[in-house]
Amino acid sequence: MKPGICLFTILMLASFFSCSVYTEPEKALDPSLVLWYDQPAESWTEALPIGNGRLGAMIYGKTGNEVIQFNEETLWTGQPHDYAHKGAYKVLDKLRELLWEGKQNEAHRLGNEAFMSEPLGQLSYQPFGDILLNFPGHENASNFKRKLDLEDAVSVVSYDVDEVNYKREIFASEPEQALVVRLSASKRGKLNFSAGLACPHDDYTVLVRGDQVILKGRVNNYPAEKVRTGAPYPESKLTFEARLKIVNEGGGLIEEDGKIRVTNANAVTLYLVGATSFVNYQDISGDPTKRCENYLANLEGKSYEQIRQNHITDYQKYFKRVNIDLGKSEASNRPTSERLSTFKQDEDPSLVALLYQFGRYLLISSSRPGTQPANLQGIWNDRLAPPWDSKYTININTEMNYWPAEMTNLSELTDPLISMVQDLSVTGQNVAKEHYSEEGWVTHHNTDIWRGAAPINNADHGIWPTGGAWLSQHLWWHYQFNGDKEYLKKSVYPVLKEASRFFAGYLVPDPKHPEWLVSGPSNSPENGGLVMGPTMDHQIIRELFANTMEAAQILGVDDDLVAELNAKREKIAPNQIGQYGQLQEWLEDKDDPNNQHRHVSHLWGLHPGNEIHPLTTPELAEACKTTLAQRGDGGTGWSRAWKINFWARLLDGNHSFLLLKNLMVPSVNPETGKDQGGLYANLFDAHPPFQIDGNFGATSGITEMLHQSHLRDSKGIYFQDILPALPSAISSGKISGIKGRGGFELSIVWENNELVSVEVKSLLGNPLNVRYKGVTITTLTEKGEIYTFARDVFNG
Repeated sequence: MKPGICLFTILMLASFFSCSVYTEPEKALDPSLVLWYDQPAESWTEALPIGNGRLGAMIYGKTGNEVIQFNEETLWTGQPHDYAHKGAYKVLDKLRELLWEGKQNEAHRLGNEAFMSEPLGQLSYQPFGDILLNFPGHENASNFKRKLDLEDAVSVVSYDVDEVNYKREIFASEPEQALVVRLSASKRGKLNFSAGLACPHDDYTVLVRGDQVILKGRVNNYPAEKVRTGAPYPESKLTFEARLKIVNEGGGLIEEDGKIRVTNANAVTLYLVGATSFVNYQDISGDPTKRCENYLANLEGKSYEQIRQNHITDYQKYFKRVNIDLGKSEASNRPTSERLSTFKQDEDPSLVALLYQFGRYLLISSSRPGTQPANLQGIWNDRLAPPWDSKYTININTEMNYWPAEMTNLSELTDPLISMVQDLSVTGQNVAKEHYSEEGWVTHHNTDIWRGAAPINNADHGIWPTGGAWLSQHLWWHYQFNGDKEYLKKSVYPVLKEASRFFAGYLVPDPKHPEWLVSGPSNSPENGGLVMGPTMDHQIIRELFANTMEAAQILGVDDDLVAELNAKREKIAPNQIGQYGQLQEWLEDKDDPNNQHRHVSHLWGLHPGNEIHPLTTPELAEACKTTLAQRGDGGTGWSRAWKINFWARLLDGNHSFLLLKNLMVPSVNPETGKDQGGLYANLFDAHPPFQIDGNFGATSGITEMLHQSHLRDSKGIYFQDILPALPSAISSGKISGIKGRGGFELSIVWENNELVSVEVKSLLGNPLNVRYKGVTITTLTEKGEIYTFARDVFNG
């Protein structure tokens, strides 16, 4: 595209010399709330993320040629599509027969031939484009600093050129649905730069219209090099548009080669809006042009100061709910990348707090009511062929994204996940019918924006039918934390009921133990291939049935279904302890004690399930410890994050913190130059490559060290377990605003490894159990009242 070149100038009404430049005053850096660096980012995983749930961007902070790479959550390859393999159920009995006969390879072949999704894979999340800013003469800047302040969700780049300080403030506004870039200089008339848009897709155009750069295009088809054999991939039909509006204070604007050049300005604000034609997983008839026009119209008449404050007010209504203070060390005031490189030695406590709040920041930035859920990379992706398509992997990763939501007081942010599960409960009905000849709904180990529910990729790990059952746990958690019976009736119970109806028919007797019901064909993600009766399945299905029965009883409905589920639940194959003292991963005692696979799926009942715990099932808890010892303290980023949670549930805070230390290492070993997992310089989780789940898993695990609420007494009252797995490395600190099941908000203070006090606000007026070091205090509560417990009351 080579647009014609024309000249125009937009003059400001105010005098050049009288124009005021808005500058936010500098504040002291809080090392537990600010990521900062003294160099621009050289790679994408050094750039800093911003997002408003729908739009996301990565900021490099380069002085001469800046790139702000941006995404919009609904930009995916493909189009509405039903992935079910018609008539796949016809080979179901044969698959089970082959597996019971020990013919696993034959079962794999048959599964791949006749049971898999059409096409064999799903579609991918896409990058949208780049904001390109060119600053002539700024290549050799001094006094450089870039930062991301988690307190206000504003990223700042600052540097000096020729005795002029240049500053950029960048944020993603949810109220205005725009990415906002504010550029200013310490001397008037010194802002000279060009602004344009670029796009990685093949079919796009860029044009300039007045004070706007406009990008229009169509999504590429699924990358040819990634297409698997079988049914063709759906053609990409989504269209998109982005508009970059430039508002200058002083100086002028000139169109130049499809860009806008700003000359001699005092300050400039850029507003980037973007949209696609996506409406929902069944409808792509939206008008991105109209949407962009509406977004820009919403900005009219609003000053930068007003837009900035609206953003901060909106963001802080979530972020400010939880505060954590773990203290500081001598290392705390160094650049973030330097702090990360030495954390294993100095255990800087404020870096733990920073990582904790960074997880909450990322969830606020990638999951808002009405948006899509956070995907494998949140909403941040710069590749046309991203790792694992940057979609939703629901045999651990998507669920891990939302582990911290309820407990860190971000309940509303589960709305996108709940909506996706409701969609899957629709698309999963046809998969249940065509693949299993069952009622209800089922989803396997991946889904995408088109809500694919069929098994994908390969039978040995793709045929895993408990993805939807696991996702359903999050709907139940939302009820446990918030107690909304209308929500339970309308949103939760229908999903749980139909998922349970599927598994009530799907479970079959085990030939070697006819008294047992087992799941299959399935697998233990993503280890060991296709089998009958993996332990993880049984733990998930038991909890699904229990949650469904309890919901039905609360609502006073479906007595017959409750009786059926109760009878079948009691027959599901139990957890077993194997020959090495380990929790068995399969029905047969065939675990390899030297296997250090990243997945430890059969410990699901320990976390995020609740059927294994040292206080309730000590023998099974010891078996979990043995399994974790065999698997080791390494693994990919998300694997280490899950193990943080496992060890916290085992009440071993020091081992939990050891896994946190193993996560909080630079992604590249400085001695060997090889990838080692851990964290990138911008604190993104390194699988490697980048997967965001490890960030959320770490925030969840730190919370589990300080507070747990998943256990109940004989009356069904939740225990608020205080400091159940406190590591000696964070022996003193305080946290406020975290939530417990049953409707409670807690603030905890501790010193020298001992509780000082705990303050509990009753949000629903439910009875309260507060437990610390084996001592429980039970009291009735009134809604809205605060109850304070000092350490002495737990000493008898």
